[in-house]
Amino acid sequence: IAEALRGNKVLTTLGLRGNKIGDEGAKAIGEALRVNGVLIKLNLDGHALDLPKLRGTYPVASLDLSGKHLGPASAVVIASLIEGNAVLTKLNLDGHELDLPKLRGTDPVESLDLSGKHLGSASAIVIASLIAGNEVLTKLDLSGSPFG
Repeated sequence: IAEALRGNKVLTTLGLRGNKIGDEGAKAIGEALRVNGVLIKLNLDGHALDLPKLRGTYPVASLDLSGKHLGPASAVVIASLIEGNAVLTKLNLDGHELDLPKLRGTDPVESLDLSGKHLGSASAIVIASLIAGNEVLTKLDLSGSPFG
């Protein structure tokens, strides 16, 4: 699927709900969607992701996806797409707004307290992706979050 998405110039909506995409499949799809600007809706686990908003081709500063019960596959795709989106600064995946510039390090902070926010696995995946390139953040508190 991911390889086909790279070269497809007409498919605008793709539903993959109920398929066992897995982490590697989601990662491959996320990478393919960086070069495929045609696909605008992707449903991996019950909610169609608005790809132009995640990519930044339809720029928004804030995006609320809480209450959508996004799974790990959607989170991996989201993390891949927002990597190059400098306009999106706030993202809510499960009830708490993540400050993307602070997590990325573009708004440098040495410490970030997200304790007690009850972040889920979708937020954990996005946070892990964003802090990978952060060279300033030395302390991150995620205690009290039920991801695992």
